[in-house]
Amino acid sequence: MLYLWIKALHVIAVISWMAALLYLPRLMVYHADTEPGSKQSETFKVMERRLLRFIATPAMLMAWLTGLWMAYDAGLFREGWLHGKLALVLLLSAVHGVNAKWTKDFAVDRNRRPARFYRIANEVPTLLMIGIVILVIVKPF
Repeated sequence: MLYLWIKALHVIAVISWMAALLYLPRLMVYHADTEPGSKQSETFKVMERRLLRFIATPAMLMAWLTGLWMAYDAGLFREGWLHGKLALVLLLSAVHGVNAKWTKDFAVDRNRRPARFYRIANEVPTLLMIGIVILVIVKPF
């Protein structure tokens, strides 16, 4: 029964993390088009910081903790599909880190990238998520 509760927490954490990773760059798309120091810019700073600090980062940590616990409990560390999944989740974690850096850049009005850059960056988590889901469900190797 504990395994099912951990699995439920994992799914909740992954959904929350993905929602944050998809929304944060979208906020940056609009933030990039605002005047630094404007009321709009300051509002975006608060939204980005809170999304990262109170949703994205805790969700990422919970996804990692519950995922590793389930993999250990089920003895899956020898499975090839899990190695692939972990590699993609590491990349997703790197995307999270890059988003955190961009959030800090915006916080001190140091963004130098156009909105188009963040539109393209917004697709990376989606592509990684597709790969992760395929590996978990299909288990091709």
